[in-house]
This record gives sequence, structure tokens and C-alpha cells, in this order.
Amino acid sequence: MAVITYKCPNCGGGLKFDPKTQKYQCEFCLSSFTQEELKELKPQEGSQREVSGVEADYYEKPENDTLEGLKAGGKENPASEEEKGAAAASEDSGKKAVGAAVVYTCPSCGANIVTEKNTAATFCYYCHSPIVLEGQLSGNYLPDKVLPFKFDKKAAEEKFLSYTGHKIFVPKAFFSKDQIEKLSGVYYPFWVYDCEIDAELSCNADRIRTWTSGDREFTETNVYHVERAGKVSVQNLSRNALSDTDKNLVESVMPYRLKEAEPFSMGYLQGFVAQKRDIESAEVSGELKKKAQKYANRTMRKTLSEYTTTSGVVSDYRTENENFSYMLLPLWLLTYKALDGKKYYFAMNGQTGEIHGKLPVDAGKLSMVSGIIGALVFALILLILYNFA
Repeated sequence: MAVITYKCPNCGGGLKFDPKTQKYQCEFCLSSFTQEELKELKPQEGSQREVSGVEADYYEKPENDTLEGLKAGGKENPASEEEKGAAAASEDSGKKAVGAAVVYTCPSCGANIVTEKNTAATFCYYCHSPIVLEGQLSGNYLPDKVLPFKFDKKAAEEKFLSYTGHKIFVPKAFFSKDQIEKLSGVYYPFWVYDCEIDAELSCNADRIRTWTSGDREFTETNVYHVERAGKVSVQNLSRNALSDTDKNLVESVMPYRLKEAEPFSMGYLQGFVAQKRDIESAEVSGELKKKAQKYANRTMRKTLSEYTTTSGVVSDYRTENENFSYMLLPLWLLTYKALDGKKYYFAMNGQTGEIHGKLPVDAGKLSMVSGIIGALVFALILLILYNFA
């Protein structure tokens, strides 16, 4: 499995995608390159390393495994034949292996890089070079499109501080410098579904008109049998394609402007983390079809708005021209572990800046404010009783 990084032709530094300019930037000599220019650059590849003397991409970590042991090639904690077989079977079946790690070689410094099974782009832990694990996004796993980040980490941090800064009960540690530095730009895999629905609807409908003449009120009721038929085009229904994630958190920052998506290129992943899908289109097809039919149903019923009441509605929907697109969509993510061990997650849409997350509460601040308010209320009651005694 190839491990690649794009190098600046001027100084050899690693190139990163800059959301602000929508170009590829070298942080060392400040050179920048367009997407067309990047295609002409040959990426530098890292070699595949052996784990326990057997050439492999997947390595089942024992409980006492350490990063240092893996850096040495895993020889201190060799995987048994049974573990290797289990990991290989996991790769073939597409199922997530518990505790599985993936070992790659950094093309810049030669160090081993340990990632999770579904990671497709990351950083080298030692030289901090951005790298793309090309084999994770090839063949059937090659994305159709990617929606590039529209703002960089600095802008994301400013939005994060603006969101949390005015909330007085949030612990300071949640938006401390160390915590903010953990904010990560991640490309998440999504299935995007388009289809056409041949829709038919029939019902009984009434149109009621009421008016007054003199001291009399009149009501006129017209009864109709209504039939509707037509094609409803449904576009850009999206569904998260990674099982090991909080679906509600990720989908809470929707929607994206998917018309701005670009044809997939490895270069867009430089400088960001990316995840490979582990949910196939067949697994979400039923869910997306139901959403499409609900949309078609609402669309057809809107045509009945000219009638006062409807009854006996009969509808039929046939799905045609289905198309699934595999896309990578941008998210800024942050995880915070509170003193009580509870984890809090924060997500931001990397295109629109839409924010969602459950914020932690500082119990000390809450108690102090509650105490102050209680004391003020008690003092106010005493003052009222004193004045009216």
C-alpha cells in the first residue's frame, strides 16, 4: 500500500492544501501551487515495512503494545499467526477488527506510522509531514468527489472561541490553548444519493367557501376527485459512511453545498486527516430510498394546498435512475475529556461553519453563581419583609 506526500519542487518541504487560497502551500519557502500544477508533480512514496518478519499492512496490537515497539518494526511484540490471520480476514470482509492498527513508513523520515484501520490521510508523528495512504482510497474505495475545506485551522479556532467564549459555565480548560490545538480537520466519508421518483397520487378533496349577506351566512362546498402524477427529482441526500463515529454529531452540521464538490484528487487531503468508508451503499440504500419517497410525498401533497380538506389519499412511488456517489466532506472536530472522565464532542462544518456540540459545565462555577443568586434572593426577601413589617 503506497504512502505518498507531495513535495515542494523548490525546497523539498511537504505541501499542504490551504483552504483560504484553495491552493497547495509550502510552509517553508511559501511557494504555492494550483491543482493543475500539483498534478504535474510526482508524489514521493514510502516503502511498505515488515511487521514481525511478514510483509503486512495490518497488525493486531497486543494489550501491552507500545508506540515504541511498533516503531522498531513490532519485533518486541510479534503478532501470532492467528492474529495475522484474523487481521487479514478483517481486511477482506471489511469488518472492523477490535484493537487493529495499521503500520506504514513515512516517505520523508522513514519512521513507522501507526494509524487506525480506516485512516486514509494523516501526519507523521515524528517529522509532522502530511501523508496520504493512497491504497486506502483506490479501486472500489476511490472517492468520486471531495468537498475541499473552505477555511483553515486559524479561522476554525476563531469560530470555536466565539462559540464558547460567551458561555460562562464552560470550563476554561475546554478552550485553553492546549485544547484548541487538538482541533483537527477531518475528511469524513459520505454516500450521496440521487434518484427520480415516478409519483402518483389520488384523493377526494373539498373546497369550502363561506360568505355573509345581510344577516345570513352562506357556505358553499365543492367536492372533487383529484389525481396527480409526475416525476420528482431528488438530489444530494447524504448519509455518513463510517460506522465508528457519532452519526448524530456528524450529521448535525449538515447541510453542505454539494454543488461545490470537486473531482477527487489526493492533493486535497494533504495537511488533513481523512477516513475511509466502512459502510457500503447497499447498507444505506433502504434508508435513503425512504427519505427520497418522503420528500416526493411532501412535494405531491403541496399541490393539494388549493383545497380546504383532503381525504382517502392513495399514493404510489416508483424509484428510478438511482445513483450513489462516494464523497469526502470536511469537518473540524474536537474531543474534550472532563475531570469526571466523560467525553464531549464538538463538530464544525468545514464549508459553512455550522457548529454543533454538547458543551461541558463547570460544576464549581455553576455552584458559585447559584450561591450568589440564592444569597441575593434571600437578601431581597429580607428587605421586603423589613419594609412591610
